[in-house]
Amino acid sequence: MLAYRWMTAVLLVAATPGNIRGAASFQATERNCSLSPPYLPSTAVNTSLRLQELREHMLSSNISAYIIPATDAHLSEYIAPRDARMAFMTGFTGSAGTAVVTPIKAALWTDSRYWVQAQRQMDCNWELQKDVSIRSISEWLISEVPHGGQIGFDPFLFSIKTQEEYSMSLELSNRSLKSMPGNLVDQVWKEERPSIPPDSLIRLPDRVIQRPWQMKVEQIRSQMKENPYEPTALLLSALDETAWLLNMRGNDIPYNPFFYSYTLLTLDEIWLFVHTHRLTEELRVYLNASCSGSLCVQLRSYDSVLDGLKKYVSQPGVKVWIGTEYTNYALYEVIKPEDKLMSSSYSPVLTTKAVKDDTEQRILRDAHVRDAVAVIQLLMWLEKAVPAGNETELSASHYVNHCRSKQKDNMGPSFETISASGPNAALAHYSPTEETNRKLTVDEMYLVDSGGQYLDGTTDITRTVHWGTPTAMQKEAFTRVLVGNIEISRTIFPSGTRGVNMEMLGRRALWEVGLNYGHGTGHGVGNYFGVHEWPVGFQGNNIPFREGMFTSIEPGYYKENNFGIRIEDVAVVVPAHTKYGHNYLTFDTVSLVPYDRKLIDTSLLSSVQVQWLNKHYETIRRLLGPELDRQGLHEESQWLLRHTEPFSEYGSSSSVCSSSLTLVTLAVAVIFNVV
Repeated sequence: MLAYRWMTAVLLVAATPGNIRGAASFQATERNCSLSPPYLPSTAVNTSLRLQELREHMLSSNISAYIIPATDAHLSEYIAPRDARMAFMTGFTGSAGTAVVTPIKAALWTDSRYWVQAQRQMDCNWELQKDVSIRSISEWLISEVPHGGQIGFDPFLFSIKTQEEYSMSLELSNRSLKSMPGNLVDQVWKEERPSIPPDSLIRLPDRVIQRPWQMKVEQIRSQMKENPYEPTALLLSALDETAWLLNMRGNDIPYNPFFYSYTLLTLDEIWLFVHTHRLTEELRVYLNASCSGSLCVQLRSYDSVLDGLKKYVSQPGVKVWIGTEYTNYALYEVIKPEDKLMSSSYSPVLTTKAVKDDTEQRILRDAHVRDAVAVIQLLMWLEKAVPAGNETELSASHYVNHCRSKQKDNMGPSFETISASGPNAALAHYSPTEETNRKLTVDEMYLVDSGGQYLDGTTDITRTVHWGTPTAMQKEAFTRVLVGNIEISRTIFPSGTRGVNMEMLGRRALWEVGLNYGHGTGHGVGNYFGVHEWPVGFQGNNIPFREGMFTSIEPGYYKENNFGIRIEDVAVVVPAHTKYGHNYLTFDTVSLVPYDRKLIDTSLLSSVQVQWLNKHYETIRRLLGPELDRQGLHEESQWLLRHTEPFSEYGSSSSVCSSSLTLVTLAVAVIFNVV
């Protein structure tokens, strides 16, 4: 799955033949505030009373504007319904955006992915600003807020970087930010605000063999002791940090097995800030919560984290280590003076968690075997069902998750399934709704990006298929995307190479003919954690690759209003056996679903690339075949054999060069690598 998701309502092709909704109904779903009276679709939310009440709180707080981000106190990618404050105030439910309210105006900033959706969901109280930069928001604030005015924000919802960027943009304008205790939207959003489900207990991850939490604690403490800046405590704010450290899971966040928590780990104490009433007696015993030793977890109320941190930093000789990427400004601003703070981009928990031990690697591989069964069941079913003309994007989405639900230890999907045909697939993050759902036909390409949460691992895989006759351009684009996937997967690189220094391998075959894609090339994947597990991947802020890390590899291509292609596999970093060098690494692909044969033009593949493909297909047969037989899926087993027939190297070409590309990229990696 792509690292930044797009909502489904951005559909510019509603009048396309085969779409279930027509152009007339599509136009009628967007607001028109220029009419008198304004036209509002039924999907628009009336926000007048909410804004009135919020402005009353703003007046009593002596602020001229209030900023409402679309995040939670842990700066999570996915948030719980109770944290969707921007959506409550605006009516807009997209996952990216910032709302700002003044005494007389209200505006929403979001990017082009969500413009149509915002026009459908917001009433005319709101202006739509077609930008997302903090600079754009700051310029608007300067124009709307009088000199000397204060701009309020909830520091729990701002990252350290976000606060700094606003301050820098406003510092010369005689306007200032005001960090405010208590969220003003929460004071408006009372009766309707969702609560944590009363039956939502924190639990142990059943049957997942992991390092004992005591071993993990001592491992992190060792890193604290070895650090030359001598931190005495480590503050964990990202939800997956505490979940990993203590081997616990929850279901507070959609698609993610996390629970609300903070942890303050010192050299001799462990403070867990959590909703303590949700801990069973079994968990309290598991955490040694009744004692006060160095391996006893002291339970504190979730809402007392600020007071607990203040109390700790008030002591002499202490220094708190934070990871700035996931620590909110509210926690950061109480760590005073500066000599009591130590920071790095990521905490040692996140960087340690990124490297899976032998058991974690084995069980994550096992999860991908079972997950491949579900995806193959989907593809085989669609091959039969689509020619009959009765299946849709939504039915395919439901079917693949139904197939996953029958697999051992499945806990549900790991994200909202992307199921897209024809022009919808050109929207890289599209997921179907009742309004945008289209029938699947043999005349169009189909893209499915889906994943599952299993007790032993998290999966994420994308396949693009065509059930009819693809065009020459579609075959070429698909093959060049496949080449990008293969070239990253087969490359050999020194340990400590950053993904950003080999990312061009995924694009080079596309670049050669003037094509490209506008999303990231891969992200980390966890063991029954988030489907996007930072800080692993191919972006500039990702950490260097080390043995035992799992990452997705997902190049693509999207032709606007026509089709979309993405090929995504998950791979693990393993040692490479080279003739002369030592400490070299490569990728081992753990996703086990073959690629659509009719979309592969082997004349564009080099012999080395064909060899890699055939070897991978041998691996698929060896690992997946027995599992299909074990489950009694004999028809699926025969399907697998047909779709993993070896490709002939005869006729393959070096027109999409691989060897020289690898040498050039490795040279770049070595020159610019920062370990």
